[in-house]
Amino acid sequence: MKKQNVLNLIKYHVERNEIAFRNEAIEIAKSFDSVGDYELAEYIMGLITESNLYAPQASDFESDFLKTLDVTNIAPLNLPSEITEDIKGIINAVHHNIGINKFLFEGFPGSGKTEAAKHVSRLLDRALYYVNFDNLIDSKLGQTNKNITTVFSEINKIPFPEKTVILFDEIDVIALDRINNNDVREMGRVTSTILRELDRLTDLNKEIVIIATTNLYQNFDKALTRRFDAVINFNRYSKQDLIDIAEFIFYSFVKNFKNVSKDVRLFKKILNLSEDLPYPGELKNIIKTSLAFSDINNSFDYLKRLYSSLIGNLDKTTVKQLHKQGFTVREIEKLTGEPKSTVSRKLNEGE
Repeated sequence: MKKQNVLNLIKYHVERNEIAFRNEAIEIAKSFDSVGDYELAEYIMGLITESNLYAPQASDFESDFLKTLDVTNIAPLNLPSEITEDIKGIINAVHHNIGINKFLFEGFPGSGKTEAAKHVSRLLDRALYYVNFDNLIDSKLGQTNKNITTVFSEINKIPFPEKTVILFDEIDVIALDRINNNDVREMGRVTSTILRELDRLTDLNKEIVIIATTNLYQNFDKALTRRFDAVINFNRYSKQDLIDIAEFIFYSFVKNFKNVSKDVRLFKKILNLSEDLPYPGELKNIIKTSLAFSDINNSFDYLKRLYSSLIGNLDKTTVKQLHKQGFTVREIEKLTGEPKSTVSRKLNEGE
């Protein structure tokens, strides 16, 4: 223990900063433990445990920049096997406790980066704190830098770092390549501040897990990329992966609709015909709105809406074109609402 530790304790007591006081006391206990004075270390930790300093509320650590996210009731995550294995690797790395704890998730919007971070936190049984970098930006010169310093200071005050995950969502908002940015000097200062604070955070809290997400990895500042132990690419969905995920999403939503006929075969046929299936985030919204906006008196109307969203305007598509796409007479009837006899007649007439 050093004189500075004692001065810090007095300072935090006067300021009524219980969180900082507790953290300082823990550091003192660790110091005694490291030199073999185990009884005194245990005594200090016992005092902390008995006090209400050891049971802070999550809301005590929230601010304009730092928020807690609930990870207790989150939907199952459907990821390609390659990404799932990487997530398992992250869990293993943290459990090894060798200092590999900073991860960058990169990929298109809707690819599951933020949801994956929530599941990492749940699997590690850790609280998840969310930092939206978009909120840190301020038009006043130098204020963005101050905001970044403030949020990192708040992170360093969070108790139980060994039970914490920090999510820097869309960090690319202010961490893009300094060379390619119009305001080189300002972005340089901002990114340098992030680099400095990340290094400091790693030194002070070796047990805290950091996850950052970016949609613009190709423009990401390379110096910042090197601060992360691993980069996980979320742009690894095959078409079959997306179809399987869409089917899962469909089943999760359709059970809530009483006047909808489940035709999974036709549903998947539309998906297969789409030349460019969107990633899960957008795909989920398309399926949800197709069902929600469907005509309550037409149990297959959601399929028409799905077709229009993924392939093209069904109202401008002829029966003959639908038949060429591989749809049967019965399927065309479901999509268009025209009777089978009318569909057959139009096909025979060569509409």
